[in-house]
Amino acid sequence: MKPTKTTDTPQEVISVRHLWAGYDGETVLEDVNLSVERLDFIGLVGPNGGGKTTLFKVLLGLLPPTRGEVRIMGQSVAAGRRHIGYVPQIVEFDRDFPISVWDVARMGRLRERRLLQRYTAEDDEIVADALRRVDMFALRDRPIGELSGGQRQRVYVARALTAQPEILLLDEPVASVDPRVSTSIYELLTRLNEQITIMMVSHDMSAISSHVKSVGCLNRRLFYHGEKQLTPEMIEMAYQCPIDLIAHGVPHRVFGEHTTQEVQP
Repeated sequence: MKPTKTTDTPQEVISVRHLWAGYDGETVLEDVNLSVERLDFIGLVGPNGGGKTTLFKVLLGLLPPTRGEVRIMGQSVAAGRRHIGYVPQIVEFDRDFPISVWDVARMGRLRERRLLQRYTAEDDEIVADALRRVDMFALRDRPIGELSGGQRQRVYVARALTAQPEILLLDEPVASVDPRVSTSIYELLTRLNEQITIMMVSHDMSAISSHVKSVGCLNRRLFYHGEKQLTPEMIEMAYQCPIDLIAHGVPHRVFGEHTTQEVQP
């Protein structure tokens, strides 16, 4: 793990100013502003199609903004994205494909290699450290297809860590895993946050608000105040309707009864 400089003053690691972005002329993000400081742990919630993954694509340099400015570690996205590790949402794959936990984690070192350059002893040391940090070193020789969903997600986190990032982006990190496994992954992220800035998106409002340091709502526009509390106003501005949350399969109202004017389409 690269040593991280400490400072008495907040260090901005991501700066998004008046960002507009979309696809084929269709706007998905409208005038998004966000400042992420070192060792923040930010959770973003919002409806499908609200722009959460699109925001990540912009930060990763996969989608250019149509307007606005984005800076990573004070640099352009093209230069600053090397400081970012990315963990995608769990996807299905061929479980018979013969690749080990070790080899999957080591893929994170590819961006440090020149074409056809061999892995080094330093690479192996970094991979081993990453797998230990996510409690998967003992299964390093296991085919990844034999792992549970939660174990695979830990391996994907390790793969991101092998790039030695200062910022970690996670897209729905606990999708398709049960509540017990979700809790263990959130606990892992909390430990990692002691050294790494984290931003993740999720649909699980109740869980995300229990583990992150601050939370925002994104639905084309971003509603974020740098605080942990999800207020009724933030959610209704993002979702444009009253919301009842569901936790562990049991519907319950998190906020008190309140009424709002129906938003006309």
